[in-house]
Amino acid sequence: MAKLRCNDYGFECDFVAEGEIEQVIEKFGQHSEEEHGIDYSKEAIMHVILRKTT
Repeated sequence: MAKLRCNDYGFECDFVAEGEIEQVIEKFGQHSEEEHGIDYSKEAIMHVILRKTT
């Protein structure tokens, strides 16, 4: 299980993506592009998830 919160990365935003890693990558990537105009690569999001779990 993985969890990413948009406000953890400096946005005044309540969005939370939670679930299996692939789901979180997809949800967070889609949200960040649609709501904040930032197109993170799947690899960049995976790096954030891995950094949070260590």
